[in-house]
Amino acid sequence: MSFTPDHFTVWTEIPVTDLDRAITFYNTVFDAGLTKDETGPNAMAMFPTEGGAGVAGHLYPGKPAPDGSGPTVHLASPDGLEQALGRVKTAGGKVVSEPIAIPSGRFAYCLDPDGNSIGIFSK
Repeated sequence: MSFTPDHFTVWTEIPVTDLDRAITFYNTVFDAGLTKDETGPNAMAMFPTEGGAGVAGHLYPGKPAPDGSGPTVHLASPDGLEQALGRVKTAGGKVVSEPIAIPSGRFAYCLDPDGNSIGIFSK
């Protein structure tokens, strides 16, 4: 019998060199409402989910991998893919691929201001 959980991904962590700058970037691109949480041993900012359920993740002060060489976290666009890609550029990130069509929607690869690889997905 193989292991088949409801969600194989439990959560994600994106390391950033400047948490406030990263919060601004991700809020600009995703309209996520991220805020700094300093209640734990390390400051962080959680990505919200509907009703607090579902798979989420957070930003935390850390050392990102060199540009585009770490894992890629794919995040949902709040609107059309092209609109989100435009916000990536204006917020200090970089779009590194053309949109890619897959059966469930479309996505593009980007880099955040720290060089973290992110995919922006839109249905």
